[in-house]
Amino acid sequence: MPVKPISPRVRAKAKKIQLLLLDVDGVLTDGRIIIDDRGVETKQFHVRDGQGISLLLRAGIDVGFITARSSRSVRRRAQELGVRLVYQAVKNKLQTYNEIKRARRFEDAQIAYIGDDLVDFPVLRQAGLSICVADSWPELVSRVDMVTAAPGGRGAVREVADFLLKAQGKWSSVTKLFT
Repeated sequence: MPVKPISPRVRAKAKKIQLLLLDVDGVLTDGRIIIDDRGVETKQFHVRDGQGISLLLRAGIDVGFITARSSRSVRRRAQELGVRLVYQAVKNKLQTYNEIKRARRFEDAQIAYIGDDLVDFPVLRQAGLSICVADSWPELVSRVDMVTAAPGGRGAVREVADFLLKAQGKWSSVTKLFT
């Protein structure tokens, strides 16, 4: 799937972002759901996506998860990363998005959202910066601001984190410990 070029308009939107909200299945994971014979659900998360989330939090950009499913592995991963905004078993993602926006006193322009499928479209349409992963439902691609080169669960969140940090001039300060 071709990646959309990042326009100056999208870079300008990225400079305003203070909160990155993520779908989980298909964004933080590759979209596969593994359920063993005992009914235990597991998910795989990419370590670089976790590092990207940690860098965003260090830079003062908050991160949250909004997912239609409920899983202990999501709660645990969020705790490991320090993500406090975790909404699971969400039936209406746009309603949850608006509740977060009101509670945090943000404008849409301050919020980015990464999704991958039809259920994410209402939030993508409203968020200030709309992003989908490379292997998203094809009809989302033409309707978002940015499409990652990486597929979901394979570094797409890290790609967005790096982009936001560089667009906001925060990259050097949050990575200087490592360079």
